[in-house]
Amino acid sequence: MITERIPRPVAGEYAPFYAGYVAEVPDGDVLALLERQGRETFDLLSALPEDRGAHRYAPEKWAIKDLAGHLADSERIFSYRALRFTRGDERPLQGFDENDYVRSAMALRRPLVEIARELHVVRQATVALFGGFAPEALARSGTANDARVTVRALAWIIAGHERHHVRILHERYLTG
Repeated sequence: MITERIPRPVAGEYAPFYAGYVAEVPDGDVLALLERQGRETFDLLSALPEDRGAHRYAPEKWAIKDLAGHLADSERIFSYRALRFTRGDERPLQGFDENDYVRSAMALRRPLVEIARELHVVRQATVALFGGFAPEALARSGTANDARVTVRALAWIIAGHERHHVRILHERYLTG
């Protein structure tokens, strides 16, 4: 029985700026974690009253809706990188400015539950994508944002990125 379908990446498989995200993820089956996270984050966001979606914990910080949209956008980008690399595409991929994406998304115009559903569907697609990769494809790598990254590292980065933002959501947005 394989308990770790996508093994934890080691330093050197991702840029140092992703180390914190990878460290946030507990050992074990990252695909099972991604599935569980998707359900838990959907439940959390969809249970919030609509008026909380515009809440910011400080004036220049993102609103809850912005944060949820950022998670969906980032996950799509990380998954696209993984797809490209598993298919042998060697062309370097640009980074993205998350603040520009958030501004352009205009999430405050959308219902929070709609953004939560979108994020959940994106996560389901991510799990299906990574679950279909052959073991040798997980070891492939490419360049994104001027740094080499393996496909398996991208799965762990996605999981850690969400853990990071959900922790911030609990600590800074949903207190008091």
